[in-house]
Amino acid sequence: MAYHLEGRLLEVCDCGVLCPCWIGEDPDNETCQSIAAWHFDKGVVEGVDVGGCTIAAVAHIPGNVLKGNWRAAIYINESASQAQMDALLKVYTGKLGGPVADLVGLIGEVVSVERAPIAFDVHGGSGTIKIGDIAYAELEPYIGPTGGKTTLSDTIFSTVPGAPVFVSKSPRYRAKNAALGIDVDLVGHNALQSTFQFDA
Repeated sequence: MAYHLEGRLLEVCDCGVLCPCWIGEDPDNETCQSIAAWHFDKGVVEGVDVGGCTIAAVAHIPGNVLKGNWRAAIYINESASQAQMDALLKVYTGKLGGPVADLVGLIGEVVSVERAPIAFDVHGGSGTIKIGDIAYAELEPYIGPTGGKTTLSDTIFSTVPGAPVFVSKSPRYRAKNAALGIDVDLVGHNALQSTFQFDA
């Protein structure tokens, strides 16, 4: 087995709620400015323990998500060792195949790969992420009639293939990356959260 990864996802973007990308529709603003971050509660990549690490993509999606050609800046938590960083980049460049390779195949250009202080605190559809002074987002889940959190499953697109996702709203979303042309500071836009398990 090349990798086994278990953890939590946070995703936020400048679309309204609910994000149209997950059902294959065009983004609300014709393009999408997004953060997707995966925190690994436990995981091994080719024998390297990556538990506790976080990798995040700040991305510009130029149209329909399924058509690819995303431009992305990649951030890895600064406390990760060089071995952990190298292992995660093997997974998130698609070199080790599996479900992650299908997802990252939509990225057409990586403008940078950097270490950054990343604070990821997300549980059950609620929480926050902070990537240095580059990005910050909060999220709160939608609640169904019985008090459970609203979820999506069996969607045509997913950043956590095979897992349901909590539908959330972001009370605050800020991101700035000059190389991607991203400069947003928004209230009340789309957010999603999930747990995942990836194996390849």
